Amino acid sequence: MVATFTEDAGHWSRLAASVALPHRMLVGGEDVDGAGTLPIVSPRDGRTLVEVATASDADVDRAVAAARAAFDDGPWPRLKPRERAAVLLRWADLIEADRDTIAVLVSLEMGKPIRDAWAIELRALLTTIRFYAELADKEAGEIPAVGEDDLALVTREPTGVVAAVVPWNFPLTLAGWKLGPALAVGCTVVLKPSELSPLSALHVASLAREAGMPPGVLNVVNGTGTTAGRALGLHPAVDVLAFTGSTVVGRHFLRYAADSNLKRVWLELGGKSPNIVFADAPDLDAAADAAAWAICFNSGQMCTAGSRLLVEETIADDFTERVLDRAAAWRPGDPLDPATRLGPVVSEDHLDRVLGHVSRAQEDGARLRTGGGRTLRESGGSYVEPTVLDRVGPDSELAQQEVFGPVLAVLPFRDADDAVRLARDTTYGLAAAVWTSDLRTAHRVSRSVPAGTVWVNCYEEGDLTVPFGGMRASGNGRDKSRHALEKYTELKTTWISLG
Repeated sequence: MVATFTEDAGHWSRLAASVALPHRMLVGGEDVDGAGTLPIVSPRDGRTLVEVATASDADVDRAVAAARAAFDDGPWPRLKPRERAAVLLRWADLIEADRDTIAVLVSLEMGKPIRDAWAIELRALLTTIRFYAELADKEAGEIPAVGEDDLALVTREPTGVVAAVVPWNFPLTLAGWKLGPALAVGCTVVLKPSELSPLSALHVASLAREAGMPPGVLNVVNGTGTTAGRALGLHPAVDVLAFTGSTVVGRHFLRYAADSNLKRVWLELGGKSPNIVFADAPDLDAAADAAAWAICFNSGQMCTAGSRLLVEETIADDFTERVLDRAAAWRPGDPLDPATRLGPVVSEDHLDRVLGHVSRAQEDGARLRTGGGRTLRESGGSYVEPTVLDRVGPDSELAQQEVFGPVLAVLPFRDADDAVRLARDTTYGLAAAVWTSDLRTAHRVSRSVPAGTVWVNCYEEGDLTVPFGGMRASGNGRDKSRHALEKYTELKTTWISLG
């Protein structure tokens, strides 16, 4: 049975008031306490939702030991791929059946509007689990032609224990991008959700246990990056570490790997994505809609947010006005209201960081065109107005650093060469977009901009068949598609002499 979204705001408020909030960790198939606790504060209203258990180094050791035993001695890596797929599909069905509850947990813990939590976050998780479940028994090895006297076999084997460290902005989408391929190939996992948003991950993991996933295959530890994250990064029994988050923290994980067992580290990091609009864009209104969406969706808390709007100077004033009109429609509101498109940012601390960027940009000479402040203060939540600034210097902090909020920097360009120069002028390389009717311009610019994904005449489009990841300071490796399996498997050559 396919679930349907309800427009009744009262339904979501009642569910939020009655939902059971998970507060323990999952280790070896059991709910366990940790060495300490941490309050989970909802950005919706500033209310403490629950105190969750947090892991010490010893707690992380126990979780990794459970995953190690499940991999070395348990059934999961030894099941037929189709049997693993059956468990994953049952897990997805249980998530689908509990979709309302999980969506509410996402809205409460990180402020995502309930419609987006239900229709986008949960859809992405479900699609990912089912995609990799169906792919589990469809990957084949190789038999190279080496002559009649020998037989060579090239096989892919699961790497072992995977530590997956994921952020708060898409707590289930990004967890799913790690869990789906890792579990499908037979790895075992220790998942560390963000300390700001562990509730939905804990609930989803409990459903994996209900689906029949053996103990120790999926473990969840809570805690900060400096404790639980560091312990996973340094742990000698972790074979692969997959991380989505900031470039600063990504550097730490590379150091942890060097200081421990040289584990493979896959990083999907920050971005400062250029959204490049030429005067000959096929539909300037559609481009303006996309530009506003690209900075306001998820309150701008996306690594692929179109935070740098590069506009050909002949249309810069007109196009900026169009974007301002669209941004005005993104009014912050209660994330549990189905009519809300723009929820709060994740925390008070993050609100202060976002507004600090806006203030410093104006000191640097940028012109504030709309927004720039806090709103709905009486709610107790951390709500930021959609914000647009122009006259932004290309070397300024606002043009160079990731804000991770609904803050758009507008920069004009003269021609395609100038657009490429501006687009390349950051350390990042995650995503970009190009709006033009000229096929040559589309090809030339998309090939010249260093980015793992380039959209042409659209923004944030794609599905699980295509890989996702970054270049330069935006990381390495790819999530999504068949290519994600490469992160969690090792190639083994077996050479058999027949002579």
